[in-house]
Amino acid sequence: MSECSFTSRAGTPALSLDQCTCAVCQDVLKEPVSLPCGHNYCMECINNYWDAERNYMCPQCRRIFNSRPELNRNTVLTNVIEKLRKQRDRQALSQNYAGPDDVPCDVCQGRKRKASKTCMTCLISYCEPHLKPHNECPAFKKHKIEALNRNLEEKLCAKHHKVLEIFCKTEESCVCALCAATEHKSHDTVTLAMERAKRQSDLDNKIDDLKKKIEDKQEKLEEMKEKLMRIQICF
Repeated sequence: MSECSFTSRAGTPALSLDQCTCAVCQDVLKEPVSLPCGHNYCMECINNYWDAERNYMCPQCRRIFNSRPELNRNTVLTNVIEKLRKQRDRQALSQNYAGPDDVPCDVCQGRKRKASKTCMTCLISYCEPHLKPHNECPAFKKHKIEALNRNLEEKLCAKHHKVLEIFCKTEESCVCALCAATEHKSHDTVTLAMERAKRQSDLDNKIDDLKKKIEDKQEKLEEMKEKLMRIQICF
């Protein structure tokens, strides 16, 4: 539940949405109504409660009423809850704005929100509100959405400003598709994924070789220790 609250002059919370909950549904009051005992409930909740229990009792203080009480809308509490909701929404919005250490949304106008994802096809970082229409648009269905990329420039070709997605084995460098089709056309090229997989496999093989060498060294060391012990026993 939200911690949004009105504050006292001392700066401490005076009232929060947590204090405006219905004892039946345990959620923030909707259309709050007051019983003669002073307790408040959602209009629908208390009516459903009485219909199910077949008696007219307050769920909190357990006071029983002889007849079904008249439910009076609590307009003051309704207004308080509405103000608390608006204050909560303002606080949530301000928390989503980009700070000095955040990546700002490239689409936001004016004060920018925090970006949450990066489209590697559009080369744009989006906040959640702007990412939703991008994802829902059929034209962008095949776009590649990745986790937020803080160093997008490092993944772009300095010459063509396109994503580096090809590895040129001839020059040992990462290039974009346009580079591969022009100045690297006659070179030995593979996708970055293929090169990454190959290098990972080579690294794993080297690690296995090193482990085997270490095991062999340890075996020889144990043999030398045993020989030394036998020699010591003889002398």
